[in-house]
Amino acid sequence: MRYADLEVQDQIAVIWLDQEGEKVNKISVDLVEVFHELLDDLEARDDVKGIVVISRKKDNFIAGADLEKFLQITEPGQAADVSRKGHEVLNRIEKFPKPIVAAIHGAALGGGCEVALACHYRIATEDPKTVLGQPEVKLGLLPAGGGTQRLPRLVGIQRALEIMLTGKNIYPRQAYKMGLVDALIHPYGLLQAARTAARELAEKPFKRKTKIPRTMKLTEAVPAARKLIYKKARERVQKQTLGNYPAPLKIIDCVEIGMEQGIEAGYAAEAEKFDELMLTPQCKELIRLFFAMTGKKKNPLADQAREVKCIGVLGAGLMGSGIADVSIQQGYDVLMKDVSQEALGRGEKTIWQELDRKVRKRILLPFERDRIFSRLTGVVDYHGFEKADLVIEAVFEDLELKHKVLQEVEAVVPEHCIVASNTSSLPISEIASVSKRPEQVVGMHYFSPVPKMPLLEIIVTEKTAEWVTATAFEVGRRQGKTCIVVKDGPGFYTTRILAPLLNETLVLLSEGAAVEAIDRAMKQFGFPVGPVTLLDEVGIDVGAHVTRVMADFFAKRGVEPNPVIQQLYDAGYYGKKNKKGFYRYDSNGRSWLGRRRKHKEVNLGIYRFFGGPSRKPFGAEVIQQRLSLVMINEAVLCLQEGILQSPEDGDLGAVLGLGFPPFRGGPFRYVDSIGAGQIVEWLKRYEQRYGARYTPAGLLKEYAQKQKAFYEAS
Repeated sequence: MRYADLEVQDQIAVIWLDQEGEKVNKISVDLVEVFHELLDDLEARDDVKGIVVISRKKDNFIAGADLEKFLQITEPGQAADVSRKGHEVLNRIEKFPKPIVAAIHGAALGGGCEVALACHYRIATEDPKTVLGQPEVKLGLLPAGGGTQRLPRLVGIQRALEIMLTGKNIYPRQAYKMGLVDALIHPYGLLQAARTAARELAEKPFKRKTKIPRTMKLTEAVPAARKLIYKKARERVQKQTLGNYPAPLKIIDCVEIGMEQGIEAGYAAEAEKFDELMLTPQCKELIRLFFAMTGKKKNPLADQAREVKCIGVLGAGLMGSGIADVSIQQGYDVLMKDVSQEALGRGEKTIWQELDRKVRKRILLPFERDRIFSRLTGVVDYHGFEKADLVIEAVFEDLELKHKVLQEVEAVVPEHCIVASNTSSLPISEIASVSKRPEQVVGMHYFSPVPKMPLLEIIVTEKTAEWVTATAFEVGRRQGKTCIVVKDGPGFYTTRILAPLLNETLVLLSEGAAVEAIDRAMKQFGFPVGPVTLLDEVGIDVGAHVTRVMADFFAKRGVEPNPVIQQLYDAGYYGKKNKKGFYRYDSNGRSWLGRRRKHKEVNLGIYRFFGGPSRKPFGAEVIQQRLSLVMINEAVLCLQEGILQSPEDGDLGAVLGLGFPPFRGGPFRYVDSIGAGQIVEWLKRYEQRYGARYTPAGLLKEYAQKQKAFYEAS
């Protein structure tokens, strides 16, 4: 397989990275060998004075490592050997006698960023597609090509830890400001500028001036201060991960060893700890999740998708403005409608603030912000909707209102226009029952906050045309969402599997469990927030509405919803939105902290709905089992009934939409890891005590009997 081409002109060699048969360049052991061969050749050539490393790929330099090869690593020592080979070639690049310039356009992530760090000079394009970073932590890994050693020496320990522990993208102007790259250029001038830089460096070596802030530099020069930095970093990691993710702590270890004992000790620690992480179940599940997300970047019905230029969004609230935001940022013209100029103004302000935040973070230039915002038009009527190709309504969850809006829209939009509902629970078939073109009605269920949440749940009815599904998928894909297509039904998939978990939360509270005990146990299990906090965040009023919508559906299985959710709603408890929920909130809607200011303070008055203030202890494992099992069982029922197309869709929906612990892979991966037989045994035990809520799904019992896994081949 070809990985790179070499050109020499006017004493400057250009290494063109171009992995054959792949859309992106990836670091692999084979590429390492190619680099050694090229360096052998270039070191011996008298007609080469400088070198440029650049990519022929459209939008990436090197996008990361070849993760498929990582999943094949099963024995201790294999990953460490890969890391040491990476160190060897990158150290050779760093010490090469002729200057090497990294010319970066597109993604330079993970191993790609480490290649750039080893080069003598880095020049990047000022393009939104150009990003640098060390996202290995998101895969349960650490930078294993010297990144834990070179990055802190270049940008400072604190900045490097922030980059590596969050895995966040660093955009060009941010990278230049912190010294991660040495120059910025327009994409069309990248090669020429890199050639010029290589030629100048051959004549006069580059002396890089540190861009580490003076106070930070002085602080990090003091051993005691560095010790405190490592200590605080570990405390933050422990607080955020509760010990579920080993990678962040090992990243800190590598940085500390390298900075305190020398870079060679740091390299050795990096290889050793990379090897340890590569064999953890967390790493395997996170890599599989990454592959599942990557697979959804391709629209399986792309050939049927129709062009969408103009999107109408009904509602300028939190959801509507979020949908408009992600749409204008991807080049769509958007008409955002609400009933008043005041409501429109609030929505437009929210969108502007999000764009302006990117300007302040040096992700966008002011003129780019203005150009993007100009694609948005606010209206209080349907003026302009005759041009809409897709209308997404994000109005209140009321069937009569959605019927009214649908009929109004269809009266003004062109015949080819798709109408999508952002409902979270109302069946799409019921919404489409008043439509003139029910085959062009679809569900597009976004999650809040829309700009940050990665999932889009596309809901199709028996009448939804395939080209409509294809077009909705394509729009979601362009908006940066991971899309899953599910069949219509009460709650679809995500709301349907969340409802039993939240209901069981209320049951536990009625049995005497404490609010903070439930939230703490589920965060320890791996959820980003506890279910009680989630009820406050989503809204108790929303929870009550969903319970009413889905009550008959669950009643058919003998599952009765806990009545307290309706009682709370009737008493005016809506959660964080009206500062009246399970927790206390200040006048700005922020969580009220207790005396020690470490934990959110529970609203003790709410216990009167759950039998009084007296609480009793529940073991964390019992809470975790009871809440996770009802969700997992419901997920299997969704697969059994054909709501889900595959276990993979179920895992993506639960992880990306509801925060199911990523390191557990999702409900179906979790069943496979524990074993369907054990899950059924737990469910039957709880069924005997609590009834139909825990009756195992037929498919789950079948898999237990046959000792099958949902992912047989992986």
